[in-house]
Amino acid sequence: MVLHRSATMSARLALVVIASLLIAVECSQEIMKNLSINFAKPLEDCRKEMDLPDSVLTDFNNFWKEGYEFTNRQTGCAILCLSSKLELLDPEMKLHHGRAQEFAQKHGADEAMAKQLVDMLHSCMQTTPDDANDPCLKTLKVVTCFKTKIHELKWAPSMDLIVGEVLAEV
Repeated sequence: MVLHRSATMSARLALVVIASLLIAVECSQEIMKNLSINFAKPLEDCRKEMDLPDSVLTDFNNFWKEGYEFTNRQTGCAILCLSSKLELLDPEMKLHHGRAQEFAQKHGADEAMAKQLVDMLHSCMQTTPDDANDPCLKTLKVVTCFKTKIHELKWAPSMDLIVGEVLAEV
């Protein structure tokens, strides 16, 4: 009887742990959805200012799709433009860690998650080699690294939900 009760308690504990992990992943996906939507808000301004082609919009529409590869240099330029408009860059056009963390927290991340996101971005920036002094291509590679890390954590949001919410706002 004691062995049966112990096995039942272990099974219940395992279910609680699994349920907690699933809830954490769903919450993280929701936060990443909110971050993505709010990050892309100035996209139309950047598109007009830079005369960006529709292929950049295609990249943004497929941003979190696993396996989707970014090859368009102008998408990197658009991401730099968005980052600048959201004041996430310092005067040298590098990620301002404090403002990036504030942005993440403002849109749903707790302090730990915001720090983790900034640390992942920083790690990607450090490990991505410069691309012949082309900040747009470097940004594209950093974003690809970051996206891979988010997918490894299972935090990538559903693009259908993001596109639906963006269209609802328009």
